[in-house]
Amino acid sequence: MIGSMSDDETGRNDGGGTGRVTEEERRRRLRARRTAAHRGARRVLARPAFVASLRERLAVLDGAGELYDLDEPADMYGNGVVAALEERVAALLGKEAAAFFPTGTMAQQVALRCWAGRTGSPVVALHGLAHPEVHERDAFSQVSGLRPVRVTSAPRQPTAEEVRDLEEPFGTLMLELPLRDAGYLLPAWEELTGVVAAARERDAVVHFDGARLWETTTHFGRPLDEIAELADSVYVSFYKSLDGFGGAALAGPRALVEEARSWRHRYGGMVFQQFPAALAALAGLERELPRLPSYVAHARVVAEALREGLAAAGVPWARVHPEVPHTHEFQVWLPYDADTVTEAAIRQGEETGTLLFTRPWDSPGPGLALTEVQVGAAGLEWSADDVRAAAAEFTARLGAAAVGS
Repeated sequence: MIGSMSDDETGRNDGGGTGRVTEEERRRRLRARRTAAHRGARRVLARPAFVASLRERLAVLDGAGELYDLDEPADMYGNGVVAALEERVAALLGKEAAAFFPTGTMAQQVALRCWAGRTGSPVVALHGLAHPEVHERDAFSQVSGLRPVRVTSAPRQPTAEEVRDLEEPFGTLMLELPLRDAGYLLPAWEELTGVVAAARERDAVVHFDGARLWETTTHFGRPLDEIAELADSVYVSFYKSLDGFGGAALAGPRALVEEARSWRHRYGGMVFQQFPAALAALAGLERELPRLPSYVAHARVVAEALREGLAAAGVPWARVHPEVPHTHEFQVWLPYDADTVTEAAIRQGEETGTLLFTRPWDSPGPGLALTEVQVGAAGLEWSADDVRAAAAEFTARLGAAAVGS
């Protein structure tokens, strides 16, 4: 019944007589409920690979024989199917060569280290919300001897003027496309070319953190190779949008990539066999990459309907950011405590089988809650009316969640 949470759900009873559980345990239980609701939901906007079972993940390799000759020997230290994947990525991005890496963190550190040797400068200009600044525990400086300087920390893409007027000299400009922590934001094409030109004026090279570059073609209205052509080197991920098992690639000039292979070995990234990840990446390029434009287009339908549905349901203030999504992912901001909306979102999934918000909610400020929405293949089944109805169902649970929390 709505509004009647058990002690176990609220975290008020730890079963050991103390009457309370720790905050960590309470949040662990919420995560477990959210994951269970996601797996059990009949309707979601996306079913990301990380919530799937092992059996479901292995199903990605069904039909792998159509992607690569499975009678060929398994790869050893980057040959065979891994080399075939590298060639495919280089061709897609219009670069001379590409190298497979087990992680994007390693790929980018190696790329920027190599560029530092060529430019004579360890300084990397980047956004204050870029992945290495927020999520990598200062790896650039602690591991690779690089010195990041922030072009801006504003929740938007940097401008050509900011790059041109940056007080410190730098050897490499790194651009995250899209800028995930600012709402999966992309610049306009003219803005992007202007920023790149500003870096060139300062004799700097340009590197794209393109973990999600795959889904930028709709916004830019250009093919991948034309987008990647702006940069001297590009990193792409195989699991964020393509549902691969993991891994990344660094693409660029052949000489840079060959040096990067040496550093990959030094960083511990020369893995004996990686055929499962390579095959899953090939499957993503074959099956998911062509579908990404349809996800982006439908994300715009979902975002508009979600905004309308929340307003019609009486939410006093809500923001979908950006209003017209640049990719198939975007942010939603609500004027509630994060725990309140978390409980309402989970309950909707548990009680109706429809889970509108599948990702965690953060609290960027007092009385504010922020989450991300992704639209994938499952979301294509939703009409605008479906989204508005789900928004109303979710909103109906906010009051009960606040009372019970």
